[in-house]
Amino acid sequence: MDFLISSAMAQDMAAQQPSAWTSLIPLILIVVIFWFLLIRPQMKRNKEHRELVAGLSVGDEVVSAGGLLGKITEVGDSFVAVKLADNVTVKLQRHSVAQVVPKGTIDSAT
Repeated sequence: MDFLISSAMAQDMAAQQPSAWTSLIPLILIVVIFWFLLIRPQMKRNKEHRELVAGLSVGDEVVSAGGLLGKITEVGDSFVAVKLADNVTVKLQRHSVAQVVPKGTIDSAT
């Protein structure tokens, strides 16, 4: 087999091993990609939702996580009362409010 690869060439290749930094570069690159594509946008959405929930007030028209559309009639520490229709009021957890819609949305939806 010496005629296919010279002995000196084979010994030279065995002596060269990649450094620790070279083997860590792909792992670091994957972490950076995950940070910018998955973790950072999710943190931004969570922050926006916390601000939305903290800013709820009486009279806001909201959509719940279950898709219910109503007007807030009472705001508490953990719950909000939402009027869905005449004589129909439900209590929702503040965090189940998905979005605040512009005023007049309820009137245009019916």
